[in-house]
Amino acid sequence: MIGLIVSIIVIGLIAGALARLLVPGKQNLSVPMTIVLGVVGSFVGGLLGYLIFHKDAAQGFLQPSGIIGSIIGAVIVLVIWLR
Repeated sequence: MIGLIVSIIVIGLIAGALARLLVPGKQNLSVPMTIVLGVVGSFVGGLLGYLIFHKDAAQGFLQPSGIIGSIIGAVIVLVIWLR
């Protein structure tokens, strides 16, 4: 359980940081806010992945497609947040 929480935070940090690099313009977000952005983006990416491909976390949490979905979800959340 602790490992899952740490994994979610680390992937959230990576996804949030990459989203901030991919979205042009200045974002005034702290590191904790970047983690929250990435975690929320992971949920958005996971939901979109489930709706499109009908696969969920029970089929494997740390898959490349899941991490890419997390980054795409984080970009979507960041763009919405900045508007």
